[in-house]
Amino acid sequence: MSSQTIGHRCSDHGDEEQSHDDLEMMIHNENQKGLRYVIINFTPSWFSATMGTGIVSILLHNLPYNGIWLYWISVVVFAFNVFLFVLFSLISLARYTLFRGLWTAMLNHPTQSLFLGTYPMGLATIINMICFVCVPAWGNWAATLAWTLWWIDAVISLANNMYLPFAMYEPPARSVLRSLDILTLSGSMSRHSNELSGMTAAWLLPVVSTIVAAASGGIVASVLENEQHALWTIIVSYVLWGTGVPLAMMVMVMYFHRLTIHKIPPKEVIVSVFLPLGPLGQGSFGIMQLGKEAMRVFPKTDSLSTEVSAGSILYVMGFIIGLIMWGFGLVWLFFALASITRSKFPFNMGWWGFTFPLGVFTVATTTIAKELPSLFFKVLGTIFSVVVVLLWIVVSVGTLAQTWRRKMFVAPCLKEWEKGEAQRRGKCTRVPEGAL
Repeated sequence: MSSQTIGHRCSDHGDEEQSHDDLEMMIHNENQKGLRYVIINFTPSWFSATMGTGIVSILLHNLPYNGIWLYWISVVVFAFNVFLFVLFSLISLARYTLFRGLWTAMLNHPTQSLFLGTYPMGLATIINMICFVCVPAWGNWAATLAWTLWWIDAVISLANNMYLPFAMYEPPARSVLRSLDILTLSGSMSRHSNELSGMTAAWLLPVVSTIVAAASGGIVASVLENEQHALWTIIVSYVLWGTGVPLAMMVMVMYFHRLTIHKIPPKEVIVSVFLPLGPLGQGSFGIMQLGKEAMRVFPKTDSLSTEVSAGSILYVMGFIIGLIMWGFGLVWLFFALASITRSKFPFNMGWWGFTFPLGVFTVATTTIAKELPSLFFKVLGTIFSVVVVLLWIVVSVGTLAQTWRRKMFVAPCLKEWEKGEAQRRGKCTRVPEGAL
């Protein structure tokens, strides 16, 4: 034909038209069976289970009143955590590879995107146990492995810490990255609705990731034979600690303001009141561990060489700051316990918010016990450790039971993805009639 009359051809249904709602329902139904259901509903919040499992392995390994049998239990839990982390990573990779646009939908969601911080924090628990268990057993190559993984963890944590909080207040018109379309992060978060009444302590998740990486860096530095490597690990860890703790304090001030104005959160997310224990507990342990390693490494590398050892100053300052942060954590522990006793709350993935924050607060407690030394903190750390292990068992059993009933696979971001996928499939491609 000589004329260029425009025709329509639907990509999936030929000339037959189908309503948007029907397409959306069809897309929803086709992903409700078998392994597809698990994969498409597997959100980043599942990595909170690796955080909780990892901190339990660390507590069992470092329990003040320990024994060889507890050591081997910690090794078993550690191996199980590695299995979970690898499995969850593979499922997540399949999720965002098989379902086009789901990565963007997850980033666009105001809550699910925050849980990206659980990935590096789960990895950090594995790195710590490599230092505790694998390095003594396998030698220097295990230390190199831990150091390599730590650098990867630090980069991911820093990306979470810096970009996600910034994107919460980024105006759409000023998106620098939108023109480059990098991961669609810039456009996604600017569409979030950030109401104070809807704020939860989950806002801390991307911020805490660098604090966890900093604390892990202090542990990694302790097993490195190369003193310069250890020195740079310590310096970078101090920077990571500095990017996380002040920002976490600001978020906690906002969260306290939200609690005073709008009262305690809804029962579905009430467990999130424990999350402030995370930056306080891990920040406390991290600054003490870094001070301890600075005291060991700085004199050997002639760093900040003065008449008075800079490492010793950092060690003493680290302990004082750590003790103050631990005391502040007690306040939030009281707030959290008082909040959850007000009403019953349903079991969901948020219950994993019990384990890691309480666990890192316990690690800070046992560290204070070693540094003083103090029988009081030693006993208190043991009690906290037992409580965390029991909570982990309860939450693990509940998770397995709810997973079997298919009640744990909930993806709030899926609704928007289904709408977008329906629009993509239902969109007609205009072509010249002569090309048909």
